[in-house]
Amino acid sequence: MHMDAEHLQERPSGQPLPVALSNRWFAWAMHHVGERYDALLADRKRDLLSSLVGTIVEIGPGTGTNLRYYPRAVRWVGIEPNPYMLPHLRRAGNAAGIEVDVLQNYAETMDLADESADVVVTTAVLCSVHDQAKTLQEIRRVLKPGGQLVFLEHVGADRTTSLRRVQRFIRPIWRCMVDGCDPARDTGEAIVEAGFKLIHFESFRLPLGPVATHIAGVAIS
Repeated sequence: MHMDAEHLQERPSGQPLPVALSNRWFAWAMHHVGERYDALLADRKRDLLSSLVGTIVEIGPGTGTNLRYYPRAVRWVGIEPNPYMLPHLRRAGNAAGIEVDVLQNYAETMDLADESADVVVTTAVLCSVHDQAKTLQEIRRVLKPGGQLVFLEHVGADRTTSLRRVQRFIRPIWRCMVDGCDPARDTGEAIVEAGFKLIHFESFRLPLGPVATHIAGVAIS
């Protein structure tokens, strides 16, 4: 479903009020805190995104903080189920000189043709998809042979650490506060087990408390 700006002036038709309020609040929060998170990751994003070419499918682009890093010549498609993100995406696209094509779908069912994407990008989104394994298979389906999954994700800490215990303890309330985000999700392991031909990633930490542990890398389909 292609979204136009007029869809965002009021609550989307058929969307339950609690869902609409939650989506609107999360879009507001992402707009206000996303820039700080982006600043912490800016160097890695430049390394991962600035040389990409072809058709890029970005899952959960939120307010569009990644758009500034892509070359202008790319064709960009965003899979964003939250309609209140669209005004932010359009502004970010205009600022970056990139036309944005937003589909209001979920990661598990992107409604894109098989082998239609050169690159799929996920940044801080695989923590919150409903079905991570299904999402990764959907990514493999839409990628062309030799296409890339480029990912930058916060992940669960090592299972033996106190941070992992904290992540598990706060998980119920964190999910409610941060749009379903699971701070203890083993995303790196899930990517390894998804069947990509080649995977390379690094692990690192950011000063972000319970979501300090991150990975960044590329998986080849």
